[in-house]
Amino acid sequence: MSADHGGSHGHVRVAAVDAGDRTGGWLPDVDARMATFESSLSAILEPSITVIENADRIAVVPDVHYPFHPSTGMVTDPALVGALVSHIERRGDAEIDVVGAGTGIDADRTAAYLGYPAVLERFEATFSGIDDETSRTRVVRSVDDRSVPFAVPTDLLERTVVVVPTLRPTESGAVAGGMRTLAALGDETDDPDATAVAAADIVDPALSILDATTAYGGTPHAANAIFAGPTAPTDAVAASLLGRSIDEEPALSLALEDGARIDVERVGPEARTLDVEAIGDRLSGGELPPDGDMHPVVTAAYRLYAAAGRDAVPPQLEGKGDAD
Repeated sequence: MSADHGGSHGHVRVAAVDAGDRTGGWLPDVDARMATFESSLSAILEPSITVIENADRIAVVPDVHYPFHPSTGMVTDPALVGALVSHIERRGDAEIDVVGAGTGIDADRTAAYLGYPAVLERFEATFSGIDDETSRTRVVRSVDDRSVPFAVPTDLLERTVVVVPTLRPTESGAVAGGMRTLAALGDETDDPDATAVAAADIVDPALSILDATTAYGGTPHAANAIFAGPTAPTDAVAASLLGRSIDEEPALSLALEDGARIDVERVGPEARTLDVEAIGDRLSGGELPPDGDMHPVVTAAYRLYAAAGRDAVPPQLEGKGDAD
């Protein structure tokens, strides 16, 4: 797969996730899901492993914007984050925090619904929710000849950052991606596209890992793949899989030079059989359901999740809060 727009070059790696035991595309057991990422993570992390090994402090930033069940593809699977933390711990001795921000609901509460504390307690890592009390540093970047401020959580400026978005659209139809996942850590803005570009430039992630294990494009789809590369090129690949060109994505148009070329390299044990184009065919044109009209798959998955975990039904099933 190659998105050829002539100009500068971006390289993204993709690996198939072991789907052998994923009945119906989803494994309820988080340890079993973590095991399926072993070979794929090793393959996509190879070019960046030296940076990760040499880091003293690492922040992993998943998409935890709202407590949708991970089987919907609307949030990053905590099993992928757990497998990533495990991989990092085996390769170095960095201090690791998982950092996230919610939309209309407390991030720590969202993380608890998604199961992050239970996953991270296996390792020497913790979840840190971003909220109004978080210490921030206001940094200004020039984006398209405009001065764009971003109130970045101060701690991120002192860490090597790995952002882990999920493959889904936002309510506006734009790709969620790594840039917008980072922008969600700041304050609301009237110019979300420029802010997303500024946030990615300021935080400067060492790597973006796109969770396409279960992707959302109108309905959940078991794509069973993960992508990795620089943040904007990886977002461009995500947009392409959702049927959107760089020109249709204002944030990407601002972040990438005119004529940017993005190459996708298949890696890992299943590289020869990994059909990236088929993922795009399945997801292309997919959008979120209209406001107040949650897809029945999402509703059913979370009611089952709540029943199994003896938890309350999360707020989106009670008509509370906002999701994007």
